[in-house]
Amino acid sequence: MGSLERSKKKAQLWKKAVVHFSLCFIMGFFTGFTPTGKASFFSDHVAASNISESTTPQPVEMLHQIDPNPINRSLIAEAPATIPTSRRAKEFEPTEVSSEKEAAKEPKLTTRGLVIIVTPTSAKDQFRGVLLRRLANTIRLVPPPLLWIVVEAQTDSDEVSQILRKTGIMYRHLVFRENFTNTEAEMDHQRNLALKHIDHHKLSGIVHFAGLSNVYDLDFFQQLREIEVFGTWPIALLSANKKKVKIEGPVCDSSQVIGWHLRQMNNESEKTRPSINIHISSFGFNSSILWDPERWGRPSALQKYSQNSMRFVKQVVLEDETKLKGIPPEDCSRIILWSLQFFSGAATIDHDLQTDASDGARK
Repeated sequence: MGSLERSKKKAQLWKKAVVHFSLCFIMGFFTGFTPTGKASFFSDHVAASNISESTTPQPVEMLHQIDPNPINRSLIAEAPATIPTSRRAKEFEPTEVSSEKEAAKEPKLTTRGLVIIVTPTSAKDQFRGVLLRRLANTIRLVPPPLLWIVVEAQTDSDEVSQILRKTGIMYRHLVFRENFTNTEAEMDHQRNLALKHIDHHKLSGIVHFAGLSNVYDLDFFQQLREIEVFGTWPIALLSANKKKVKIEGPVCDSSQVIGWHLRQMNNESEKTRPSINIHISSFGFNSSILWDPERWGRPSALQKYSQNSMRFVKQVVLEDETKLKGIPPEDCSRIILWSLQFFSGAATIDHDLQTDASDGARK
C-alpha cells in the first residue's frame, strides 16, 4: 500500500511539471510573433509608472511623439511656457491695483445743498388744486434734498393736505387763522409765516418763493443750489388775457448783476422802466441770513424789520447788488422760469415785488 501511494504522488508531480512546462512553452512561442519595434504590455506599464513618478514631464519629447513636424512642434511647445506664466502673473498681482480698480468703479457721492421752496396759496384761487398738483409733479423731479413749505388759511376743506400727502415730497404744511381782504397782503403774510418757520427751526438752505402759476426748467433747481448768498434770474411773465410778455430780471455782466430792467414786448414795442421792480420769484437767498445776520453784516437791519422778514430780505437783496449772483452764470439772460398770470376778479393771483417811492414811504 505504501508503494502505490508513493507512485501516485510521483505521477501527480510529473503531471504538474508537464503542464507548467507546456504553458511556458506556449507563452514563449506566441511572444516570438510580436513585433520588435513596439513596446510590450509590460514595457508600457513600466513606462507609465515612470512618467507618473517624475515631477516635470518633458513636453518637447511628448510632442515629438504626437507630431513629428518640426514647425508645428515649435509652435505648440511654446504654449506650456506662456500659459503658466500668465496665470502666475494674475495670481501674484498686487492687491493694491485691484483695490484701486474697485474704487474707480464705485460711484462718487455728490453732496447737494438743501432747496427750500415756499408756496403761499389762497382759497380764492379757483385753480388752486390743479396748479398745486402741477407744481408738485415738477418738484418731485428735483433730486433731494428739498423741502416744500406750503402755507394756506385755515378752512374746513382738507384738499391741500390730501394733495401734499400723495406727492411723496418732504413738506411742511403751515396754516394761519388771520383774515385778509387784500390778496397781496395775505400772500406777504404767508411768506412771512414761512420765513419765521425757517428761522425758528434754523433750516439751512437756499430759499425760493414759488408761486402756483410758475413753470420751471429743471435746470433751474440745479442752478439754485449753486447760490452762496443771494441769487437772481430773469422771469417771463405770460398774461392769459393780454397778448404780451413781460420779462423781468437782472442786467448782468457774466454772472455779476449790474442793474435791473423790465422789458415789455407787445408786438414791436419795448421799453425800460427806471424804477426797480423785482418779481417775488426772481430771487433766492441763503436762509442763514434770517438767524445769523451778523455773518452777513446785517444785525441792525434784522432788528428794524423783526416783525416783517420779507421786508428785511427784500431790503438786503436790493441794497447791495454786488453780492447778487446772476444765474445761469454763463448766460444770465436765458429764461428758465415762467409765470402764468391768472386773473381772479380785478387782482392777479401772482404779483410783483416792487420797490419804489411809495414802498419807501411805507417803510
